[in-house]
Amino acid sequence: MAIKEISYGSQKFKLSYEIVNPNEKESILILHGWGSNKEIMKQAFVKEFESYKHIYLDMPGFGGSSNEMILTTKDYVQIVKLFLQVLKVEPLVVMGHSFGGKVSTLLNSKYLVLLSSAGIVTEKPWSIKIKIATFKLLKPLGFKKIRELFVAPDAQGMSHEMYETFKNVVDEDFECDFAKSKSKALCFWGKEDTATPLYTGEKIAGLIEDSKFYPLKGDHFFFLQHANFIAHEIEKVLKKG
Repeated sequence: MAIKEISYGSQKFKLSYEIVNPNEKESILILHGWGSNKEIMKQAFVKEFESYKHIYLDMPGFGGSSNEMILTTKDYVQIVKLFLQVLKVEPLVVMGHSFGGKVSTLLNSKYLVLLSSAGIVTEKPWSIKIKIATFKLLKPLGFKKIRELFVAPDAQGMSHEMYETFKNVVDEDFECDFAKSKSKALCFWGKEDTATPLYTGEKIAGLIEDSKFYPLKGDHFFFLQHANFIAHEIEKVLKKG
């Protein structure tokens, strides 16, 4: 594990990262999802892509990387770009899981790999809608302590900055951003995914002009069981150019 310090806005970010196969010429940047870190991505893909440099990054506020700033997805994109500039690397492939898929899309690499990416707004169940409405009614009355009862599982235990960041990114509609993408995209999805359902993957693949869709058995973390297949399909596309 290594650390790079990046200045962005008025803040300094200490970013934790790891490079595998450092002597290879072409590189793959691999980004984790919300609430996760680089270790789960490394666990899946460290034995794959033997001819490529892997760059595993903890995005700000996750794993070993710091964050004391309220961010948007576009802020994350700019911070990752600065990180890559410091490394003097321009990845041939950017791969992102869930929230990392949105960041990856905006990095505009030649090849884009989405693993159950976020970015399509889904209809919330009535139970969630009722919780949100109740919280909004009680909040002005000063019932701040009840926040813990209403916070989404993905936001529990977060700092103020990360909770506000979560609110910024959780329900973003990225349809226009996917439609604008000029990357050659490979979209892999878990058929039983409930966090980013299969139909959202089909929609994203339809929005990106040059894309291919791969539905695979499994949930939101399906890639842990299918890393070899995913890597093989990516390498087939890379060999074709």
